[in-house]
Amino acid sequence: MTTSREPKAGGTAAPGETGPGSPPQEHPNGTSPSEAHPTSPTGYSVRRTLPLRVEVVRQFRRRRTLIAFGILLVLPWVLVGAFKIGGSPSGNGVPSLVDVATAGALNFTLFALFVSTGFLLVVAVALFCGDTVASEAGWSSLRYLLAAPVPRARLLRQKLIVALGYSVAAVITLPLMSLVAGTVGFGWSDVELPTGGTVPTSTALARMAIVVGYSLVAQLVVAALAFLLSVVTDSPLGAVGGAVGLVIVSNILDAVTALGSWRDFLPTHWMYSWMDALQPQIQWTGMAKGAAISIAYAAVLLALAFRRFHTRDIVS
Repeated sequence: MTTSREPKAGGTAAPGETGPGSPPQEHPNGTSPSEAHPTSPTGYSVRRTLPLRVEVVRQFRRRRTLIAFGILLVLPWVLVGAFKIGGSPSGNGVPSLVDVATAGALNFTLFALFVSTGFLLVVAVALFCGDTVASEAGWSSLRYLLAAPVPRARLLRQKLIVALGYSVAAVITLPLMSLVAGTVGFGWSDVELPTGGTVPTSTALARMAIVVGYSLVAQLVVAALAFLLSVVTDSPLGAVGGAVGLVIVSNILDAVTALGSWRDFLPTHWMYSWMDALQPQIQWTGMAKGAAISIAYAAVLLALAFRRFHTRDIVS
């Protein structure tokens, strides 16, 4: 005798089965069948949802992207014009990069990085990482992306990769354009150190790569905090402003010498440690500590962002 495995009208399906009116079954780990199996008979593939090239183009077309890169490309020329109009720079008696800013293209590039590290680059990185998810929520398009369907972890990962990519491009754009503007304005020569002495061009270029690389690592904590705030709020301005506000507060606390060694744990305390690469002999201690602090903060903040987004009720 054979029995039918179809559920009776008005009845319930057998365990492990789904009936016409039953909700879709979930994978034991909480994922849906489409997430548990990257490909399905209908042709759906998780790996094909929200490709990086699509997100890159979407972010590039944003007005804030064009404005941010426009400022970074124009700033070096504005500084060259300021030096040409104002004459030779003069410091306040303490040797600094401004004293040798017009000695050549490399000196000018180091000066441009020095005046931009604490604010302009912070704003650019916070803008790219803080606006990426919050803007989707503000436009009420985030839930439609997830309904595509794009798994939450993949959506967040793709947006983070693109945001970090644009942040890297922003940090690299400034010194590259500064080299061009400095060459046009002040020529090409060895690097003159504020404390005296020179560094040959070949050595200076290698050290410039160290300076830019460390600047990227130092901005990781800003990027991670902006990304976390972008996940927890629907306001892009709040996410960007919160990350920039962290830098401002950290700089204020860093000026309080009464905090002593506690200042070493502030995310911006080691932001200018790349200047140790300008010494006759490179000092790695400050950059090593700064990199460790920045990476540790970034890892924790990004983990919180993914955890928060995974459990967040998306209504916008």
